[in-house]
Amino acid sequence: MTQVRKLWPLLTALHRYDKSISTWRRNQGQMIDAPILAYLLETANGRILYDVGCDHTKVHDPALRARWYGSPALNMAPPQMDEEHRIPHHLARLGLTPADVDLIFIGHLHFDHAGGLKELRRCGCGAEIQVQQAEWNAAQTGEDVAYWNDDWMGEDGLPLQMRFTSGEYTVVPGVQAVSTPGHTAGHMSMLIELPEGAPVLLAGDAADLQENLDEEIAPGGLWQEREDLALASIRKLKSLSRETGAVIWPNHDLAFYRSLRPFPQAYE
Repeated sequence: MTQVRKLWPLLTALHRYDKSISTWRRNQGQMIDAPILAYLLETANGRILYDVGCDHTKVHDPALRARWYGSPALNMAPPQMDEEHRIPHHLARLGLTPADVDLIFIGHLHFDHAGGLKELRRCGCGAEIQVQQAEWNAAQTGEDVAYWNDDWMGEDGLPLQMRFTSGEYTVVPGVQAVSTPGHTAGHMSMLIELPEGAPVLLAGDAADLQENLDEEIAPGGLWQEREDLALASIRKLKSLSRETGAVIWPNHDLAFYRSLRPFPQAYE
């Protein structure tokens, strides 16, 4: 029986970028507006965050913004990240603080998904951080400009303590970690069994857009250009959806996000 009680999508920023970042070798020059999402789960065994959004400081401090978003290789302006987008603000609206989060599950370590780790630690979050060993190893190579090692460094300059995992596993009953490499080396999606209604399958960046799923288009950023891995992961998500009846939630699709229940309404 599932231990999940509630699920909230959290809008952590809005990002305007070239659509080719979400569609492999397609749509160059077409700009889109994309949500950067995280997800909060309340379970009988504690609260789980899937991803944590960007580092607010790097967006708003001029020197840090120039350093981290100014790379020509990144080819991406900073997102719009207002006070209302910060995860501590979302938690406060639910009567919670970062200390009330028990587990942080990082789908992948790109700056728009793991950047908020430092802020959460600073705000008193002592939750265990789970990340795939393959993801961590890839992030250390310097091959991908969207991995920012400062995002997972503490105020003392040392890496944040993490629990490294390998492959698929049950996070808690009703929450399954699903391996979907391609966008990154150790990318993970998540299958969530709700108390009522259809399960939810968080694609993460295995599928930025509904278009990635419908037309089986790999996301635009790929680890070592492994389009084959990315397409296999999309097909895996679709197969898992058919088997379980789960609804797949793409991660950066504004129209899809707008179709979801507005925060602080939850899925139960």
